[in-house]
Amino acid sequence: MSTPVAATPGREIANIAIPVSLEFVFILLLNFINQIVVGALGAVAVASVGLVNSLNLIPTFTLGALGASAAILVARAYGAKREKELNTVVSSALIVGFVISCLVAIPLVFFPAEILRACGASDDVLKEGPIYMSVLSLSLPFAVLAEIFSGILRSADHARSPMVATIITTVLNTPIAIILVFGWFGIPAMGIVGAAWATLIICIIKAAVMAYQTYGLYRIAGWETPGNWVSWKLVLVPLFVLGIPLALTTIFWTSGNFIYNIIAQQISNDALAVLQIFGSLEAVFFVASLGLMSAVTALAGRAVGAGDGALAQAWIAKIKRVGVYTGIAFGVLFAGSAFAVPTLFPKVGPAVLIPVTFAILLNATIQFVKVRIALLGAAILPSGDDVKGVVIGDFIAPFLVGVPITIALAFFTPLGIYGLFIGRTIEEFFKVFFFSWRERRIQWQAVADKHFKPEELPDDPTTGIIHVP
Repeated sequence: MSTPVAATPGREIANIAIPVSLEFVFILLLNFINQIVVGALGAVAVASVGLVNSLNLIPTFTLGALGASAAILVARAYGAKREKELNTVVSSALIVGFVISCLVAIPLVFFPAEILRACGASDDVLKEGPIYMSVLSLSLPFAVLAEIFSGILRSADHARSPMVATIITTVLNTPIAIILVFGWFGIPAMGIVGAAWATLIICIIKAAVMAYQTYGLYRIAGWETPGNWVSWKLVLVPLFVLGIPLALTTIFWTSGNFIYNIIAQQISNDALAVLQIFGSLEAVFFVASLGLMSAVTALAGRAVGAGDGALAQAWIAKIKRVGVYTGIAFGVLFAGSAFAVPTLFPKVGPAVLIPVTFAILLNATIQFVKVRIALLGAAILPSGDDVKGVVIGDFIAPFLVGVPITIALAFFTPLGIYGLFIGRTIEEFFKVFFFSWRERRIQWQAVADKHFKPEELPDDPTTGIIHVP
């Protein structure tokens, strides 16, 4: 009987990174389909859905940090083969994530009009947006559960499973959305509210599929909550020590992007259009490298859990090299997309097309830098217990470097929108240098020694020993 061939390091990275990247591609596809469906209802519907979705991303991404912190802890427990710890981490993360997301969703469900009005929504948006927001916010707890399950599955060597769940929900989303939005098979047309109900249904299905994968199909964990307050504290403290800083970085990132949108709007409507078109195209080519972050979290986390700092460092070095290759390759493809912009956006004039082309070519040349930033900030530093460095870098880079420089270039020089992209590029270089400096400070063997917990001996030292008379 032949023995199985051990996976090469490259294959192990690919087994995690490729399914995760494909999952993000399907998520982009799902969002794109939703835009097409809602777009058929007119400009007000698009504006209402766009504003509400942009607000909804803030709690979704922020609470999704629990998924990232759970993934790191699960990877460590999985690597050390500590089954009880894995069970309690999974159960606790799911309970805490669901409870907190329900609390956050309450004001969004019951006071949507007041929240939208405070955000400056127009009268037209206030006619349709509140009910859409109210229904959509019901999906928040299930979206957070799905994010937590996704991190757990990837860290426990089942990276394909979240992709499968995403494919299933992507396939189901289109017919459900069309039926509810336009009214088919005797179901009355609901308009944009139908799109919100479709999202809620899809989020419930996705969370249910991943729950089955975790507890039923692969039996990654058993349902086991901490038995007392001391045990709860042992689980919750590391969960929040990792999760809260990651949530803060998400808030800084989303806030920084929002400020850049405000700056673009102050330049001109064309400038805002340039930023939106550029952002939608960049996302397509950037997601191809996002799976590498999960590879770092899973592979380095398992090595840390097993007490092997050298192995964790070796995995990180290998994945960083792969990140350079993917960044360059997809950067070239991103640059090529500049030729497709006039075809994709035929009604857009030179005032938008020329700056978009400039932005694409500029950012394509530094795509590998952006991949390195993502690896360092979202995976390497948190896995090395340096979430503090991530928080500091994600605060300083936009608010003290990028935004001030952008304002100076955009409003006090003739550069305008070009100054915005130059300012953002300077921000990216500051961030990669800062994060790289923080990474060099990490002592991986010390991190591994800190988190390695050898199996405790039983109370009776002779337990399990066969006595020969």
